[in-house]
Amino acid sequence: MFAPFSLNLKGRLHVYNRPQVMGIVNVTPDSFYSGSRTMHEAEIGLRIESMIEEGVDFIDIGAYSSRPGADDISPQEEISRLSKGMAILRGIAPEIPVSVDTFRADVATAAIEEMGADIINDISGGTLDPRMFDTVARLKTPYILMHMRGTPATMQQFTAYTDVVADVVSDLSVKLRRLRLAGVADVIVDPGFGFSKTLEQNFELMSGLEAFSSLGCPVLVGVSRKSMITKSLGIDPAGALAPTVALDAIALTKGASFIRVHDIREAAQTVALFNLLNSSNTH
Repeated sequence: MFAPFSLNLKGRLHVYNRPQVMGIVNVTPDSFYSGSRTMHEAEIGLRIESMIEEGVDFIDIGAYSSRPGADDISPQEEISRLSKGMAILRGIAPEIPVSVDTFRADVATAAIEEMGADIINDISGGTLDPRMFDTVARLKTPYILMHMRGTPATMQQFTAYTDVVADVVSDLSVKLRRLRLAGVADVIVDPGFGFSKTLEQNFELMSGLEAFSSLGCPVLVGVSRKSMITKSLGIDPAGALAPTVALDAIALTKGASFIRVHDIREAAQTVALFNLLNSSNTH
C-alpha cells in the first residue's frame, strides 16, 4: 500500500501523495540498454523533452555505467559527462527534481554544488567511497541508499544469503542508522534488483517487497528492462517493455514509492491506474 512521503529539496519541503516516476538518462556510451544511451547534446535534449511531455516526475542522470564489464572511467570524466548532461537538463527543465547516479563523494559534491542536482543516488550504498555518508550530510541532500555487495565488476560473486529479503533489509537498516547518525535526514531505500542477486533472488525480493516499508523510508524499485526480466523470459532488453510494466505494477501494489524506468509514458499510465485503484479502495 502506498504511504505518502516528503523530501526536503534545497530547503523546500515537498510532499508526495502518489508514487513517483523516475526517468533514466544515461550520458554514457555503454549502458546495458542501448535505448537509454545519450551522448550527444541533441540526443540528451530530445530525451529530456520527451520525458517531460510523457509525465516524468523525477529524472535520474548517470555518467558511469554500472553494468558488469563496463569500462571504468575517472572521476574527472564522470564529472565532465555529467556537467554536459546537467547543463542541457537544467536548460530545459530548471525545476524538475534530479538525482545523480554516482558512488563517488567528489562527483556528488560537484553535482549538488555546481550542477544543480537535488539528490544523490549511490548504487554502492556508501561502500565504494567511505566519505559518501558525511558528504551527503554536509550537502543536506536526500540520498538513495541502494543495496549492493562488491563492485559492479564483482557483484555477481556475492549472492550467498541466508534469506535474501531479511538480509537485504538488515544490511540497509545498519547503513540507515549510520546515515542518521551522520545527520542525513532524507533517505530513499532501494533493494538493488540485479545487483549481487541471482535471478531467483530478484523475484524473492519482489515477492517480499512489503518488508522494506519497515525501514520507514520511501522505497525505490528499479527493474526496467533488467536481466531478471530478459533472462527469465529469453528476450532482449528492447523487447522487455510489457514485462517491465507488469513488474512495476506489482511493485506499486507492494508499497513502492518510486519506479525508476526507461519508458515514461507507460510508467505514468501504470501509476495513474494504480491511483484510481487506490482511490476506489478508500471510498
